[in-house]
Amino acid sequence: MKVLNYGSLNVDYVYALDHIVQGGETILSSKMEPFCGGKGLNQSIALAKAGVPVYHAGLIGEDGDMLLETCRENGVNTDYIRKLPEKGGHTIIQVDRNGQNCIILYGGTNQMQTKEYIDEVLGNFAEGDFLILQNEVNLLDYIIDKAYERGMKIVLNPSPFDDKLKACDLTKVYLFMLNEIEGEQFTGYKEKNEILTHLTEKFPNARFVLTLGSDGAVYFDGKEKVFQDIFKVKAVDTTAAGDTFTGFFMASIIDGMPVAQALKTAAKASSIAVSRPGATPSIPTMEEVKKGLAEA
Repeated sequence: MKVLNYGSLNVDYVYALDHIVQGGETILSSKMEPFCGGKGLNQSIALAKAGVPVYHAGLIGEDGDMLLETCRENGVNTDYIRKLPEKGGHTIIQVDRNGQNCIILYGGTNQMQTKEYIDEVLGNFAEGDFLILQNEVNLLDYIIDKAYERGMKIVLNPSPFDDKLKACDLTKVYLFMLNEIEGEQFTGYKEKNEILTHLTEKFPNARFVLTLGSDGAVYFDGKEKVFQDIFKVKAVDTTAAGDTFTGFFMASIIDGMPVAQALKTAAKASSIAVSRPGATPSIPTMEEVKKGLAEA
């Protein structure tokens, strides 16, 4: 069994601010730092740091060497990453004094996938292999269809939630990893139990992990429901919190952990990540997470 993460690779330009900029406002940033990011890259690094051999597929631009280097330094297999003579994906991230953030995303090469490249990549994977996806690359519908034809287990983080998802046959998804905002966008409901009930009615063959911010996270597969509270810490930067949670939850499930222990491990990993600046640099190792759980 192999694990492929087909997703975005971005350079994140992170600006430290007193507060998130409002419409018509100009404020001074106290610091700007470039980091490697993108939901795809973040989740691949989280999987690798959690101990799972993971292949990453995606397109980088002429400015993407630091992304390749970061993948390799963190144990992510880069055999299927390709470089184009274009501008790569990047973000502008505002982080306020409380660690909250807002993000402007430029797709760049992340939006230049081709069917030929997708076929080339997926041709190396088979039935029972895991495919981790987000919604920061184009042709997501084609990737899902072709992976499903090969019998891969498709895990989708539907972020950002936009009209591109309407083109996808989401009944082919094995597991959804989503937050409460995306849950409301899917169902029209805000309360977690209503969200989960309507999600299971819409996708009866899928499993769901719904993250609830400061209220923790919950797993539901139509029968079993498991809740996990957060580990309270002082937040410095929440940019990679969700991606860290996804990576460590999936790594734990792939490793054979029960759902309850996988949720607990993911919650602890996420709490460590938010206590550090940046996206990929904030993601802990499994050893750090196990130590933190033992101390807790």
